[in-house]
Amino acid sequence: MSDGPVLTDVRDGWRLITLNRPEKLNAFNEAVHAGLRRALAGAEADPACRCVVLTGAGRAFSAGQDLGDRVMGEADGPPDLSVTLETHYNPLIRAIRRLPMPVIAAVNGVAAGAAANIVFACDITIAAKSAKFLEPFASLGLVPDAGGTWTLPRLVGNARAWGMAMLAEPVPAESAEAWGLIWKAVDDGEFTATVEQLAARLAKAPTDGLARMKRAFDASWANTLDQQLDLERDVQREAGRSPDYAEGVTAFLQKRPPRFRGRFG
Repeated sequence: MSDGPVLTDVRDGWRLITLNRPEKLNAFNEAVHAGLRRALAGAEADPACRCVVLTGAGRAFSAGQDLGDRVMGEADGPPDLSVTLETHYNPLIRAIRRLPMPVIAAVNGVAAGAAANIVFACDITIAAKSAKFLEPFASLGLVPDAGGTWTLPRLVGNARAWGMAMLAEPVPAESAEAWGLIWKAVDDGEFTATVEQLAARLAKAPTDGLARMKRAFDASWANTLDQQLDLERDVQREAGRSPDYAEGVTAFLQKRPPRFRGRFG
């Protein structure tokens, strides 16, 4: 683990990536974006990394964009916020979805704005029961970004997505679980252990198969049923030829736990 606005802790088969501006509630500035992109690229390049956990230092996951990092230039007119999205947030969301391993969002406190939508782009979200999710854009006259207008209605439906976006009211972790917005809300005292157990479990999983699963789920939103059936056929052909499938069948027949080779197997 190194110092800086984003920390990486290499564990046994997985990496813990921590947003590290606790004095600013881990709000995103250019340094956080750069550090997070480097950390994700390092995980993607490491064949020993079979799961990524993304969390925040201190009492927040992240308060979202650091508004003080944007210059509201009077002489030059209002800022062009699309530059921040095109330069930082959009590549970040694409990088998370592209990772060939599961990404766990471990939400230890508030996740607001773009940070909440980064959480919703991850594969599995575990939240402490004290955590909250907030889409504050309407309070600033803005529109949810970082993929929020895409992920929110797909996770919870239009009624709740529009309510979250237009009313800008915080959603407690337990409500988020009940809505299907996240996978699980756990007691604060059990949060760290639950996250670590899940990461260790996924680090022993057939990671190539999980990567194909991510690919299929992501494609399903744009595909017709016929197109998706064809895609399932194709990715299942790939999966069925993998060493991990052979190991899974052998372990099942021998009544023992499987020893998956994982990535690049």
